[in-house]
Amino acid sequence: MSWKEITTPEEWHNILKQSSERDQVILKHSTTCPVSANALKEFEEYLKGSPRQDIDYHVVKVIESRAVSNQIAENLNVKHESPQIILIKDESKYWSATHWAVTKAHISAVLD
Repeated sequence: MSWKEITTPEEWHNILKQSSERDQVILKHSTTCPVSANALKEFEEYLKGSPRQDIDYHVVKVIESRAVSNQIAENLNVKHESPQIILIKDESKYWSATHWAVTKAHISAVLD
């Protein structure tokens, strides 16, 4: 399973709406940060295993898509951090973790 990059506010709004029918996971990723590179690796390791098939997985590159990243923080009332993983259900944040807490084990514990 793989993730889809969110690059526009319109894509984000569609994902937010879809969260009413299907859970959504967003990883906010900084392409210049070693901690974020590790979080992306952990996220991808989780997806290589047996991830839940009833969830859509997304990545936002926070530097390249700053407007999208800011909109997510605003819509979900979640302080922007990166790396940051957010599980969205019914157009609301259900769970999030940041920095070194974004691990394959932590993601598995919450999602599985």
